[in-house]
Amino acid sequence: MGGGRSIQLARVLGVRIGVDPSWFIVLFLVIWSLSGSFKNVYPGHDTKAFFLATLAALLFFASVVLHELGHAVVAMRNGIGIVGIDLWLFGGVAKMSGDTKTPGQEFRVAAAGPAVTALVAIASLAAAHLIGGNQYLPGVRLHATHYVSPAVAILSFLAFINVALLVLNLVPGFPLDGGRIARSIVWWRTGDRDRATRFAAALGRAFGYLLIGFGLYLLLGPVHDTVGGIWSMAIGFMLSQSARAAVLQSQIVERVAGLRVADVMDAEPVVLPAQTKLDRALDEFFLRYRWPWFPVVDATGRFLGLVSRQKVEDVPEALRPGSSVDQVMTIENVGRFRIGVDEPLEALLGSEGLTRLGALMAVDREGVLRGVVTLDQVRRALRAPPVSLP
Repeated sequence: MGGGRSIQLARVLGVRIGVDPSWFIVLFLVIWSLSGSFKNVYPGHDTKAFFLATLAALLFFASVVLHELGHAVVAMRNGIGIVGIDLWLFGGVAKMSGDTKTPGQEFRVAAAGPAVTALVAIASLAAAHLIGGNQYLPGVRLHATHYVSPAVAILSFLAFINVALLVLNLVPGFPLDGGRIARSIVWWRTGDRDRATRFAAALGRAFGYLLIGFGLYLLLGPVHDTVGGIWSMAIGFMLSQSARAAVLQSQIVERVAGLRVADVMDAEPVVLPAQTKLDRALDEFFLRYRWPWFPVVDATGRFLGLVSRQKVEDVPEALRPGSSVDQVMTIENVGRFRIGVDEPLEALLGSEGLTRLGALMAVDREGVLRGVVTLDQVRRALRAPPVSLP
C-alpha cells in the first residue's frame, strides 16, 4: 500500500516519516469537509472554523502517524527493520524491511497499531469531558445547541475519528490490521503462513467488494451521496487490489526464502576512493564506465557516500585537480542506500533506496563495502527457479 517517492517530514524514534504527494489531496479534502462541520458549531465565524479545521486535520494525521509508529516500534522490538512510515491517499503505512517470521510476531505487530489508536481515542474523549464536561460533540457533525469551547470541539473530533479508524482497521480483511490479526490466528492454527495469507486476503477482497457495492448504492440509490459513494468505491478497490498484491508478495517471499543479499550482489564493485581528485574521477571513472554515480569509500573500504557525475562536472574545470571526491559526495540520507550483506533478500523488496537509485550498497557490520546489489540482480533472483538450501 502506498509507494513511489515520498517527501520526508521528520524522523521519530529513528523512523523516517514521509508523505506521498497524494496525501496533500486528502489533506485539502479533510480540511474542506471539517470546515463545514466546524461552521455548524461556530456559525458566522468562517475564519475560526477554517483554522480549527486545519488544526483538527493535522492532529488527525498525527494520530495516524502514532498508529503506524505503534506497528513500527513493535516490529523493531521483534527484530524487523522499518524502512519508514508514509502518509498517502488512503491513510498511512509502516513499511517493514521484511515479513514477520512467526504467528506471534504477526499478531503483536498487527495489534500494536489499533492499540495505540484506542489509547488516542480514550485520551481524547477523557480530555474532552475533563475540559468541557457535557459539551462533548459526537464527531463535530451536529449543530451545537450551546457554546462549545474550541478545545472540546477538536478533542471530540479526534475521539470520533480515532474510533472510526479503529473500527475500520479491525475489519478482518487483509491488508487491514484486522486481516493481519486473522492471518496470525490461522497461521498459528495451521502452521502454514501461505495458507493463512490466502485466507486473510480472501476476506480483504470480500470486504473490498462490499465497499464497492455500498459506494454504488450511495451513488445510484435514494441517498445520492456522490462524494461518499466515490470515496467508498475507491477504498474498496484499493483493498481488493492490496489483498491480491499481498498474496503475490507472500509467494515472492517464499520463493527467495533462505537467500541473502550476499548471494546476489556483485562482490567486486567499482568504487571511488574518497581522496581521488575530481579530474581523475571524471576521466578514469565516469568517462570510462559511463555510470551516473559511484560509491565512495575511505582508505579502509568503509562506505562513506555517493558521488554523481553531475556533482563532479558542477565544479569548475580549473578547480578539479585541487578538489577531491569527498568534498562533493552526497552523505545526506545515505543510510537508505545501504544494506547488510547478511540481510535476507526479502529485505530488498519494496526498498525505497533500491527504487530510487537502482542499487544498494552491501556493507558488513563495520560499514565496509562488500558489494553492490542492483535492481536487475534482484529481478533475476525472483525469476530464477526456487533454490534448495541446506
